[in-house]
Amino acid sequence: MNEIKEYNQSIFESIKHIDENGNEYWYARELQNILKYSQWRRFKELIDRAKIACELSKNDVFYHFAVYGKTIKMPKNAIKTVEDYKLSRYACYLIVQNGNPNKEVIALGQTYFAIQTRKQEMTEEYFKSLNEDERRLVVRGQTIDKNKLLYKAAKDSGVENYGKFTNCGYKGLYGGETAKDIAKRKGISDKEEILDYMGSEELADNLFRIVQTESKLKKDKIDNEYDANNTHYEVGSAVRETIKKLGGTMPEDLPTPEKSIPELETEKLTKIEN
Repeated sequence: MNEIKEYNQSIFESIKHIDENGNEYWYARELQNILKYSQWRRFKELIDRAKIACELSKNDVFYHFAVYGKTIKMPKNAIKTVEDYKLSRYACYLIVQNGNPNKEVIALGQTYFAIQTRKQEMTEEYFKSLNEDERRLVVRGQTIDKNKLLYKAAKDSGVENYGKFTNCGYKGLYGGETAKDIAKRKGISDKEEILDYMGSEELADNLFRIVQTESKLKKDKIDNEYDANNTHYEVGSAVRETIKKLGGTMPEDLPTPEKSIPELETEKLTKIEN
């Protein structure tokens, strides 16, 4: 384990730069290579999500993600300028947090930058200060992160049919509705991500389902698909029952927002870039 930590620190420290004022920074293109993303387009998607998280945490996006044009050599002695960023340590932390934790180097990066960066925790007071669209972006980001862990736990538990596994959770939480049923009720295609068409309260209901299912799969050491599916259904049903006991609104009765999460993200990015 110590060897892993040393290797982890070595690869990220090896591409660290120090400017004339003693400030440390990383180039996005170099970090892309370390994190094993072969396409800049894919890595830029992580950067864009990280910039949104930076904005929501009330930090200066332009400071943490400074645009930098990098010159590279092309065939026949040609020169081309490509997009790059000078990233702060906090920016790197946000980027790896949005990466795929199933990739070992991403998991190492998450550990490294989490340890080295003071985590900015969102207090309840701060969350309440956000408007509904901002809350949706925050909770949707959390569901993305936790769903990655849930499906890893599901895979470790023997799940092969992930569509069926997903529907078991939804059926428990939504009183028998499948993902297709929910999409139809919301008036969207069943190929669209229904979590992108939920308000912050409905997203929070699903986040609770996701987190508790992942925990139970691991705690109960589920080792077959049948029990994994039942576990997801039971947790979904338990969350539904809790909502009922608290006098809350059933998730299927909550309104569908006018704008999807991708639309909100596009608006945020446009605002940041302008």
